[in-house]
Amino acid sequence: MNILQMFSYPFMQRALIAGVLVSLCAALLGVPLVLKRYSMIGDGLSHVSFGALAIAVALGVTPLYFSIPVVILAAFFLLRLATNPRWNSDAAIAVMSASALAVGIIVISRTSGMTTDVDNYMFGSVLAMTWADVALSATVLALYLLFYHQIFAVTFDESFSRATGLKVDTCNTLLAILTALTIVLGMRMMGAMLISSLVIFPALTAMRLFKSFRGVILCAA
Repeated sequence: MNILQMFSYPFMQRALIAGVLVSLCAALLGVPLVLKRYSMIGDGLSHVSFGALAIAVALGVTPLYFSIPVVILAAFFLLRLATNPRWNSDAAIAVMSASALAVGIIVISRTSGMTTDVDNYMFGSVLAMTWADVALSATVLALYLLFYHQIFAVTFDESFSRATGLKVDTCNTLLAILTALTIVLGMRMMGAMLISSLVIFPALTAMRLFKSFRGVILCAA
């Protein structure tokens, strides 16, 4: 079976489109996250998403719609915590990550007949992506491009951005929401074990090759 014949199937076309869009979202969001020293948030949120997905499957509700608000709240909490000098953000991410993973494993062990479903989210399956995932990832990408200049401003100097009248808190909230959505979508594609690498490695590699923000963004993409 050649490549053209393989991509003649609708589910393969959907998987290709979703994979490209989610990868773009993760790579683009990885740049401001790495520059703001929030690299480990992706790993923490992936474990939070795993715990939320395990609970959703146990309760019999739609995993995606249950995990999205939970991960958004976790992302908002971690990003706000990282800006507070009184708290150790690395420790907070570690505690939340380990706790969420432990909750997910406990739920799996106590609930019968759900191991296979959760394993799909633990290790991912690009063929499980739906057109709703495609639409959601396209929305994330469009919002990132629409607010590109605001994200650039708050990435490098929040104090100056606030002095110029930019709503820094709103921009950080948007960044948290986009990151959370990308993590949830990426878990369906790559699983909790690998999604953080899709956020971190493109940004780190691009930073070794380019010095300008736009150059890093394009290279990471």
